Amino acid sequence: MTASPLLFDRTLHRRRLDRAAPDFGAADFLKARAAQDVVMRLETILRRFPVAVDLGARNGHFFKALSESDARANIDALFETDLSGRMLAGRDTARVVADEERLPFGDATLDLVVSTLSLHWTNDLVGALIQIRRALRPDGLFVGALFGGATLTELRQCLLAAEAELTDGATMRVSPFADAIDAAGLLQRAGFALPVADVDRVKVRYAHPIALLRDLRQMGETSVLLDRSRKPLTRKVLFRAMELYAERFAEADGKVPATFEIVSVTGWAPHDSQQKPLRPGSAKMRLADALGTKEQPAGDKAG
Repeated sequence: MTASPLLFDRTLHRRRLDRAAPDFGAADFLKARAAQDVVMRLETILRRFPVAVDLGARNGHFFKALSESDARANIDALFETDLSGRMLAGRDTARVVADEERLPFGDATLDLVVSTLSLHWTNDLVGALIQIRRALRPDGLFVGALFGGATLTELRQCLLAAEAELTDGATMRVSPFADAIDAAGLLQRAGFALPVADVDRVKVRYAHPIALLRDLRQMGETSVLLDRSRKPLTRKVLFRAMELYAERFAEADGKVPATFEIVSVTGWAPHDSQQKPLRPGSAKMRLADALGTKEQPAGDKAG
């Protein structure tokens, strides 16, 4: 087997999170939204989860949302983890500094794993999901949210266009994100049962695109691509990118939108009690009979 290619500099990512930690609360609105969505999903599942883990907890929005929900009664113990120790500092919860690429949990030791807006920075997303599935007990649940491919599409286009216009060539300045269409397939590849995925597309409006860059820095979401240009983005290129952003995307009131695509996924560690798809040919009624239509030979078209 060949190792997955390294896309991200995880050491740099940890440093960026450490830097963002003191001001993370000023730009944590997407984290809060994703955490509240996960809790709402848990409210519909009437079962206990003795041991739960929040991967990439940041400043604890999942714990906060859970504490205000009836779902809290179904979780006996919650452990928060983050790649950044500074993100976890100063709270009374059970906390563990941990890398999502190398989880410290034994096989079949957890009942619930949640992760909101952190797994998109893993070099091997399927590998990280496999580790999560192995850490779950049979019939354990994983609920996650990560940024999808349409995220920051406006910024990506403008940075590429400005750099191509003013330099010898353009380099990728915005990290790639997983395709929302393939999200359930990623869970299947990782061995999860009953995978489900859906998309929440959020449009955030800013008075000026430079405010978006400030938010990304405070979120710890600036690019850490290994194959990034080692040349810093020049002021001239940055200003041109901001001009293009306003020219191409400004709305009637002058504000500019930034797209964030949040892909939510759920999957279960396999267990014999779970629903299984019917074997081909095991149906007791023909589809044509059920629909009340006349069956036609393959290749014929209805007139």
